[in-house]
Amino acid sequence: MKEFELKYGCNPNQKPSKIYMKDGSELPITILSGRPGYINFLDAFNSWQLVKELKAALGMPAATSFKHVSPTSAAVGIPLSDKLKKACFVDDVENLDASPLSCAFARARGTDRMCSFGDWIALSDVCDVTTALLIKREVSDGVIAPGYEPEALEILKSKRKGNYNVVQIDPDYVPALQETKEVFGITFEQGRNNFLINEELLSNLVTENKNLPDSAKRDLIIALITLKYTQSNSVCYAVDGQAIGVGAGQQSRIHCTRLAGGKADTWQLRQHEKVLNLPFLPTLGRPDRDNVIDGYINQNEEDVCADGNWQRYFTTRPEPFTPAEQRAYLDTITGVSLGSDAFFPFDDNIERAKKSGVSYIAEPGGSIRDDVVISCCDKYGIAMAFTGMRLFHH
Repeated sequence: MKEFELKYGCNPNQKPSKIYMKDGSELPITILSGRPGYINFLDAFNSWQLVKELKAALGMPAATSFKHVSPTSAAVGIPLSDKLKKACFVDDVENLDASPLSCAFARARGTDRMCSFGDWIALSDVCDVTTALLIKREVSDGVIAPGYEPEALEILKSKRKGNYNVVQIDPDYVPALQETKEVFGITFEQGRNNFLINEELLSNLVTENKNLPDSAKRDLIIALITLKYTQSNSVCYAVDGQAIGVGAGQQSRIHCTRLAGGKADTWQLRQHEKVLNLPFLPTLGRPDRDNVIDGYINQNEEDVCADGNWQRYFTTRPEPFTPAEQRAYLDTITGVSLGSDAFFPFDDNIERAKKSGVSYIAEPGGSIRDDVVISCCDKYGIAMAFTGMRLFHH
């Protein structure tokens, strides 16, 4: 297949639309089901690069969930604790621990379930049956992977009345070194960002604390590779083999840090006993449970515990999850890693990171206030590495 005609571009009025190779060669993909759209393919090709790099860097199966050209999370195939399984709605899945790819997907899809609603999924390895069953029950637009087990493919092809988007990509495909894009009829050209992210990148520890355990190195690599494919400005919190909070596309870095930190906090609080034991009505669907959990934790537009509201969601009225209780729980969290796609210009980012249990940071360095940022890290005993490399993505 040398080109594929799309229904439309970013919006229905943007026609005609298609994808093709500029040199006239075959596309490195096979569409096994559905008819992916313009934004679907933007998500597919960015997400595939992310999981391919994670697998290469860490040697473990990887998965990511994308929405509007940025990841909601990314993870590698580490088994989930019982609490995390329950928080991610996968505690009922048989043989989950036997499939590292399923563990990676359960983590990535379960991190920020509100943002993952209607996502695009990428898998680093051949999709197995357990992973396909997990994907089938989520609201999602499509998946890209290097292959699919026959039974797994049939499971996915049955999703959305046979219209679920399933794309297979050639894992050996290597793009040209130069890439181009057009804006307002003007062509931009640049070299592809082939910068390699690995442990060596974390060797320049600039803080008093120079202890960077292997688990932190793994999580910082996950954060940095995630940022490489996140719309800038961007910041990523990671722990236990997964990105737990991604702040994308903000003009101010502190807003990225706050946004990502809030998502990381919500992920932590989903594992609190109060949340895990919410008495949901058995008829309440998974997306509705996600919305209610978010409202319960973050006290959003609707007080889900208020009289007249709780009856729609719960069998009994739950006790509110007070800000003081949440803060006390979050204050027990440590060991979180934080990556930034560019330097932190002020120490307010470190102050905010500390509130989410950050113990390790990787950022490029190069600010005129690096000394202030380093001093703030030293105040809290945070270990910080300067990578020397910016990771902007647009």
